[in-house]
Amino acid sequence: MTTRVFHVPDISCDHCKRAIEEALGELPEVDSAVVSVDRRDVEVDGTASDDAVTAAIEQAGYEVAPGG
Repeated sequence: MTTRVFHVPDISCDHCKRAIEEALGELPEVDSAVVSVDRRDVEVDGTASDDAVTAAIEQAGYEVAPGG
């Protein structure tokens, strides 16, 4: 299992947090996803590829900052 952090500058509230965590929760390769509204980042545990995680976050309506 790998833990990675993705920076998502548009996270601003609990709605953002729920939307992203739900989108990532649908990926079978994601064991857990924790969104920090204060830090505006998403910590993902699991074997999902970076591309799959980024695509799920974008599908939820948020953009992942380049480089993380």
